[in-house]
Amino acid sequence: MRGVRTALAEETAMPNVSRNRIRVIAALVVPLVWSSFVVSRAADSSSGPVIQNIVRSSMAANHLKAVIVQLRSNGTNVYTGALGDSMTGVPATPEMHFRNGALAFTYMATLLLEFVDQKKVTLDTKLSTYFPAFPNAGRITLRNLAQMTSGYADYVYQPETMQGVYDDPFRQWSPEELTQIGITKPMEFEPGTNWGYSHTNYVILGRVLEQIAGMPLAEAIRTYVLEPMGLKQTGALTTPEIPQPVLHAFSSERREALGIKPGVPFYEEATFWNPSWTTVEGAVETTDIADLSASIEAVASGKLLSPASSTAQIVPSLIGFGHTQSGCPSCRENTAAFNYGLGVIIAGPWISQSLGFAGASGVVGYLPAQKLTIAVEATNGPGAYDDKGNAGLGAVAVFHALADALAPNTLPELSH
Repeated sequence: MRGVRTALAEETAMPNVSRNRIRVIAALVVPLVWSSFVVSRAADSSSGPVIQNIVRSSMAANHLKAVIVQLRSNGTNVYTGALGDSMTGVPATPEMHFRNGALAFTYMATLLLEFVDQKKVTLDTKLSTYFPAFPNAGRITLRNLAQMTSGYADYVYQPETMQGVYDDPFRQWSPEELTQIGITKPMEFEPGTNWGYSHTNYVILGRVLEQIAGMPLAEAIRTYVLEPMGLKQTGALTTPEIPQPVLHAFSSERREALGIKPGVPFYEEATFWNPSWTTVEGAVETTDIADLSASIEAVASGKLLSPASSTAQIVPSLIGFGHTQSGCPSCRENTAAFNYGLGVIIAGPWISQSLGFAGASGVVGYLPAQKLTIAVEATNGPGAYDDKGNAGLGAVAVFHALADALAPNTLPELSH
């Protein structure tokens, strides 16, 4: 979590957990244009070594320990592979599992829209229907929660959360205490008047979805989203466990919090740090690279939703909305290059989502016009961290390297 800053407000200092995650968003802010070259390479048996060379080069430049990649064209696998080590002497493999981060938001938004299609709720239903005692609950809609326009402060960046995670990365956090941290802080803006990324929104939304479903959130997501999407390796756990085989991750992000001086080697196992603080219980999930691809393809195609609900999720509706403001480091204007749908990042023509937790990062994107998918998961090596324990999201660089090779001159250089 050390030094992570949301790419939604890169210029404003914020703690590490979201700088990494949202730098993925920032990397996808620029429209990505893929050419027919991708399809031609898909059928070329020599593409494997070419892709591996690109990934190896990016790994070396960005000090990555392991990378898992999948490229798909029209729903068909073009390349799936893994390079580097999960642990010393243990090669990474494409079958390895990892945490799926904010893809959980995508699943929760999809579940909400399914309930809209079933006439159980509307996007304009007020939060007060479910939690009348929450501040401004009578003015905040379920759409506000799903689209990050509620105004609730992000509990992730509050001192009690940050210090708590640094002091004990194995601590179990409850949805109730995360909610309480978020809603007891001053509102960042009046409901519906601005846009600001906040994990608080989805913890509350998950608790609402449990009430609508009449079952635990994990069961509802599995029944209505994961199984209909055909996902085989994605699921929620109530412990820090990750199913075997596991992609291990290592981090230096607690360096400053632990008072470890620059120059002193510090690189610790972070694979099984407790992710319960990252979102609502029942949506803290693990996955694999194939399910990443399948998830974004299902969302982009509207597989589980009516045309109207799919449009609400993935078609830009916030372009020109939002602005930067004092006291809200994640507030910003939505643009054609970057805007937020319902649980997805709409980056130009791409529908995407990002992942980031404890020394690991990922990004998955789908380009509907070409039916092209790219998914990347990466772990940091010791050299990825600066002397304060900060690191970028390595998956971003790999993603860009692959995109640049497949569609030359379509992406700007990454800013560092």
